[in-house]
Amino acid sequence: MSTDTEIRPERSETEAGNERFHYVRKSKIAESAVMGTMVEALCGEVFPVTKVPKPGSPVCEECKRIYEMLPSGGG
Repeated sequence: MSTDTEIRPERSETEAGNERFHYVRKSKIAESAVMGTMVEALCGEVFPVTKVPKPGSPVCEECKRIYEMLPSGGG
């Protein structure tokens, strides 16, 4: 898994209807937002990018756990 994952998470909804945000590949965000294609979050959830999260928004715990395990730096 590459570290070219966007630090800013993207949105999906939980079963209860509460928003939570996921980490997705940076290169897929613009394509999804413009073309409506689906993205896959680090946790495996698949959805189209529809919103930009605001600071302090709730993040998917599984995405956060996986992201923290990725090597730091680029490449």
